[in-house]
Amino acid sequence: MIDLKGKVAVVFGLANKRSIAWGIAQKLSEAGATLAICYQNERLKKEADALIPELKDAKAYQCDVSVDAEIDTLFATLKETYGTLHTIVHAVAFAPADAIKNDFLLTTREDFRIAHDVSVYSLIAVSRAAVPLMTEGGSILTLTYYGSTKVFPNYNVMGVAKAALESCVRYLASDLGPRNIRVNAISAGPIKTLAAAGISGFSNILQIYRDRAPLRRNVELGEVADTAVFLLGPKSRAITGEIVMVDGGFHVSGGI
Repeated sequence: MIDLKGKVAVVFGLANKRSIAWGIAQKLSEAGATLAICYQNERLKKEADALIPELKDAKAYQCDVSVDAEIDTLFATLKETYGTLHTIVHAVAFAPADAIKNDFLLTTREDFRIAHDVSVYSLIAVSRAAVPLMTEGGSILTLTYYGSTKVFPNYNVMGVAKAALESCVRYLASDLGPRNIRVNAISAGPIKTLAAAGISGFSNILQIYRDRAPLRRNVELGEVADTAVFLLGPKSRAITGEIVMVDGGFHVSGGI
């Protein structure tokens, strides 16, 4: 059992009860962590308000990670409320619909910028704001996907953004290691989340994983969350800069 009592975890990216951010928040709560759960905007506030009561010692905060002023305001509030932070979960990704469904060749400059701003730069921005409060060391975790290194149909600019995100993990791990802050990513197999709903042919991807992954099944939200708690806790204290695959072994099977 991983014990996170006395630790404060900030989780970005809550969308609904099927989101990976929510699964990780539940496992962190079970481990005893105090939670600050962040949702993007007023539209998602209702979801957050409905879910937060299920967690012990949890509060909800609004923060659009593409807006520096909102990040600054959030972390000023977190400093006043908690003082010290120990864990950051960055479960945030977005690309405009056209940049997902159209051929990659047709990606516009603006859609490319948005995908990288929200999905990649936000990890840097959030980490920079969090580090002054992580005075006891800690762990930062983000989420990626195998489409960062292999071409998946209808993933397009998000694959390029995830490749950049994985590079950020390594550079941030190098920067923050001397402060005893670790930075890692989980590359999860496909899970039916709100974000996945925007990918055309997603059900086919699920079937391909079931057919070709060594475990012959899709991964479950709880399995990703269990790995997240391990990477965020003291038992992984010598692991940083890693992309940990939680995909039933699909990445060793020769792709699609």
